[in-house]
Amino acid sequence: MSRFIDYPNVAPKGFQAQAGLEQYVRTSGLELSLRELVKTRVSQLNGCAFCIDMHTKDARAEGETEQRLYLLSAWREAPCYTPRERAALAWAEALTLVAHQHPTEALQSELAQHFDEKEIVDLTWCIVAINGWNRISIGCNTPAGSYQPGQYDR
Repeated sequence: MSRFIDYPNVAPKGFQAQAGLEQYVRTSGLELSLRELVKTRVSQLNGCAFCIDMHTKDARAEGETEQRLYLLSAWREAPCYTPRERAALAWAEALTLVAHQHPTEALQSELAQHFDEKEIVDLTWCIVAINGWNRISIGCNTPAGSYQPGQYDR
């Protein structure tokens, strides 16, 4: 597959705006390993091959295990994720699939046990950012496979 539209060059101000949100997320204080798990899971849900390729490679480069990456789509049944990671993954799924059902109070309570208010907002911005990247990458046919770890700032 070849790229349909070279969106960073066609609409550089839009790309810069999205990159600005990504830069905020990177400097928010949320741990990189958590951000990569969330970005990978959201990208799996959205079927974004480019972003799955990118975030699994970046996660591995930061020391994430193959087992945890392989089990990510079945994280609820896998014992290798921390309670904090589980809460973040549940939140990521709920917000990504918001058209099917809004997050419940029970999910919000679980999230609040592991994240303070700023972390919840920052995690939400992380989820918003990766959903945006997924949609522009899918819509413009950004080809997967050639990304190298650290190619973009993490």
